[in-house]
Amino acid sequence: MTDGRRGIEPEVVYDLCGLVDYQPGSIASRMLVFKKAGTITLFAFDEGEGLPEHTAPYEAVLTVLEGTARVTIRNRAYTLGPGQVIVLPASVPHAVQAVTRFRMELVMIHEREEGRTQSDLR
Repeated sequence: MTDGRRGIEPEVVYDLCGLVDYQPGSIASRMLVFKKAGTITLFAFDEGEGLPEHTAPYEAVLTVLEGTARVTIRNRAYTLGPGQVIVLPASVPHAVQAVTRFRMELVMIHEREEGRTQSDLR
């Protein structure tokens, strides 16, 4: 079905939630796309699990696929459910916590827009 070095295959229909399984007491992940321009990674968080506050050098788009997550950006908390999306700005502290078991897709954009600086993106 998939090759771990290549991610998912083109022209194949996948059930995103079926591509990463929950693991008791932990966070599971699976990279679907790894390109110079960016990455797409699926995550499955067991209830109560989370990623502590951190920064990333690139902007990312977090989409909740199922369950409920609390996303904190600049110390402001947002509760997201299935189908909801939030943009994590580059170089800004953020954290992710599972309110319930949840799955998410994270799209990280590695390229910057021409002529824009990091301060323009904030």
